[in-house]
Amino acid sequence: MNNTDNLAFAALFKEVYFMCFGQQMDGPLSETESKLLCNKVLDRTGLSIGWKSVKNYSFFITDGKNTKTENPSTATLDTLARYALGAPYTTEIQRKDNEDHYPYWFLYREKFNQSYLNAYAKSWRPITLMILGAVTVVVTFIFWLNLPTEIGLEFTDKFKNVSDTSLVNRGWFVKDKDEKYWEQNASLKGQLTLYTLKGDNWPDPSNKQNIRNLLLRALPYDCFTAEVHLNNFIPQQEWQQAGLLLLEDTTLSGKSVRLSIAFNDFFGGFKKPDEILVQAITSTGVGFIKPEEIAHKPIMYPDSMKLTPLQLNMLQNSALRIEKHGKKFRFLYSGGITENTAFKEVVSQELDIQPKYIGIFAIKGFKDSTTVIPAHFTFFKIAANPCQ
Repeated sequence: MNNTDNLAFAALFKEVYFMCFGQQMDGPLSETESKLLCNKVLDRTGLSIGWKSVKNYSFFITDGKNTKTENPSTATLDTLARYALGAPYTTEIQRKDNEDHYPYWFLYREKFNQSYLNAYAKSWRPITLMILGAVTVVVTFIFWLNLPTEIGLEFTDKFKNVSDTSLVNRGWFVKDKDEKYWEQNASLKGQLTLYTLKGDNWPDPSNKQNIRNLLLRALPYDCFTAEVHLNNFIPQQEWQQAGLLLLEDTTLSGKSVRLSIAFNDFFGGFKKPDEILVQAITSTGVGFIKPEEIAHKPIMYPDSMKLTPLQLNMLQNSALRIEKHGKKFRFLYSGGITENTAFKEVVSQELDIQPKYIGIFAIKGFKDSTTVIPAHFTFFKIAANPCQ
């Protein structure tokens, strides 16, 4: 590898280390740490790398003299980049068949090189300032490499471009793609449109847990605030809903937390008016077939909307927010005519889950008779919070 590739590799390795261990890399990895990192990469990507190689890479990266060179294979670089970028789970055979051009390494390297060139360009000054500028670039870059905790502490997406390439470049990936409806994800310009397709992550003995066109990204923060906005989403049939999903893994069989705007007309035999509600549910994962509904807050009654259509304006701009501080989660909702309507807390509760992925979804449960409707997402943001 050339010098620029070595710098990109060092940045990638340190980022993977931080995502794995949650702290800055300050020295070579031990055998135990190397094996743990390899196992975590395998669990998330489906691809393996050798622990001895990982250990050697850590010595190479932390050796200021660079007395020994390392040349990781392109496949290894792609595996590490897939982990860092939150790529979808795959296998060696699937990658060989579909992605033998190793796109994630080259994507990571391209983004790194662009940031490096931008830093260099900004340092270019008249001849009298060239030395000072060069020193500034080098110091800034070394500081960047050694402070991964400062990288990516906030991410915002307004969905101006929802092409596959653009979404991948911004760290998203799609799980269980339905080509027919995914091709319509830009039906409203400047918004991401998902559709309430059949599927659910609610455990069901007669149906496989599945969410079509689930848009996911890696979640490297222990504590965070996540928020999503919807445009005029009005569910009208059971169980149309859309919102945010937190997952421990991408199989939907692990622990999860879901916050959504939904329609409900089932009350266990009791007669009550149909409702549009904010619902929060948690699932404790494999072996537990019943989730827990921790929030069920009606926000609108369709019968009332028929009598007073202006009530529909309260769903014109809806927003959901999840805040995590340690084990404490807060779930909030906002809805109204204007985009800046204040959030109100729906529920606050301690939960034993450390999500690794966050997703945006739209579903209708396993109801064949329920109509498929669009859910237009206009805004997503996630930011790291202090855990104290």
